[in-house]
Amino acid sequence: QVQLAESGGGSVHAGGSLKLSCVVSGLAFAEYCLGWFRQVPGMEREGIAVLHHDGRTSYSASVKGRFTISKDNVKQSLYLQMDALNPEDTGMYYCAAGRDPYVDCLWRRERDFAYWGRGTQVTVSS
Repeated sequence: QVQLAESGGGSVHAGGSLKLSCVVSGLAFAEYCLGWFRQVPGMEREGIAVLHHDGRTSYSASVKGRFTISKDNVKQSLYLQMDALNPEDTGMYYCAAGRDPYVDCLWRRERDFAYWGRGTQVTVSS
């Protein structure tokens, strides 16, 4: 059974930083594309950062240059370092794993991911 569990969300003032973590179990972690998605109430879930199994990354324009996605294959953990946060970054953050090993997911499309965590809330105040 594949399980993903996020942690690290919270409340922070604009300009601050947070680091999200996601522990993944039940799949060959190093072989899968992994990603972070963000959802704001009333909006579709947005792919903001993905990490291909070979190390390539892709970021949405809204977070590029401020957020960094990384992973630790030994710990089977995915991370999202978020710097220079602003109120528009407020939302529920989900980690996700691709449908199959070695499948590309650099377009950050929700349909390319089959496994999801329950999310962690990030709130940025001005």
